[in-house]
Amino acid sequence: MTTLRIDTGHPALDGHFPGAPILPGVVLLDETVRAVEQSGSAPQPRWRIGTAKFVKPVHPGETLTLEHTVLPDGSIRFSVSSAGHPVAHGVLRPAEAPAARSAAPRAASAPRTGAAHWAAPERGSAFLVRLMIDLSLALGRRGGRVLLYSVVLYFFLFAPRVRRHARAYLRRALGRPPTARDRFRQVFAFAATTLDRVYLVRGRYEQFALSSEGEALMRSMLARGGGAFLLGAHLGSFEIMRATAKRVPGLKVAMAMYEDNSRVRAFMGTGDSADAPEIIPLGHMEAMLRIRDRLDAGGFVGMLADRTIREGPAQPVSFLGRPALFPSGPMRAAAALRRPVIFMTGLYRGGNRYHVVFRQIADFSQTPRGEREQAVRAAIERYAGLLEEYCRSDPYNWFNFYDFWHGADSSGDGARGTAA
Repeated sequence: MTTLRIDTGHPALDGHFPGAPILPGVVLLDETVRAVEQSGSAPQPRWRIGTAKFVKPVHPGETLTLEHTVLPDGSIRFSVSSAGHPVAHGVLRPAEAPAARSAAPRAASAPRTGAAHWAAPERGSAFLVRLMIDLSLALGRRGGRVLLYSVVLYFFLFAPRVRRHARAYLRRALGRPPTARDRFRQVFAFAATTLDRVYLVRGRYEQFALSSEGEALMRSMLARGGGAFLLGAHLGSFEIMRATAKRVPGLKVAMAMYEDNSRVRAFMGTGDSADAPEIIPLGHMEAMLRIRDRLDAGGFVGMLADRTIREGPAQPVSFLGRPALFPSGPMRAAAALRRPVIFMTGLYRGGNRYHVVFRQIADFSQTPRGEREQAVRAAIERYAGLLEEYCRSDPYNWFNFYDFWHGADSSGDGARGTAA
């Protein structure tokens, strides 16, 4: 048992909130980690948030009591109370090294729509990925696309899991049994947008023909100030945002994402483009503070919001005719920071053509605290509805090659905790 005292002069209280200061949840987590490490029971230098729920606000001068237990897998279960009343509780998980994370198999007894299934189309040797990128840069986009057909044919013929899940999705999106041509077109669209990242991260925007809708919305958001969240999906290309930014002066996007073991991302890097987006790694204590700073500066924070993360909070929503789990963390973050939320996608339309879409989902800037939960749920449903709309209009742009609907019928937000 450890005692924590929140000093009235704590710098995090300044401006949060004027006239009624409370301690931000991310700072409370940081103080919790510090106390756990100082106790000597958990020598891990870095932690990820497994679950975290905040029950009551913490005010200046409060004395808190921290209790924690080391679990068999090295995680820490903690609870914080004030005068006998619960304040917060959750689980901290040790941060794994990327190599260990990619080498460790996921338990077969717990299938879910999680990270273990995401990278099926990204397999292959590091040497071949590097070779493909180097050849594409040397040959140019047209020459690179010639090489692309052999890569697509390989996955089309020798990736049975990808074929099975692609077939299940396309049957829902097309409203009919997909043909071999349908399935090939989806894999080719995935490969084409992946290859185009090579050129986009290096600022070769002149190679693309870009159309868009919703640019007026983005300009109005920029004029308004205060920033906004851009929620995308594994639909088309998010990287095409770099080209869009050239058409909307002042548009700056920081990408908030979980670290993964994607070989393609590692080898492509950020290129030489001066307007490469800032990356905010989620799962670390300072992530929310960095997100808030970017928004306060009038910037935009982009997230992909169509994949659940381990035991993160999620909401079941009807999607293409069957309930599916959608993460609620991004929308909750927008609500907690009282920001607008905009749906964004860059649809691949063949050849060098992309169509970028911006559509507003919600605006939490004026949502009363008592109505926040209902507003979050409604916003997640609207996000899923927009995603379904574009999955039907541009079905070959959907790149979630795993069992997206698995386990959604019996799982919900309440059973999996609440994020700050």
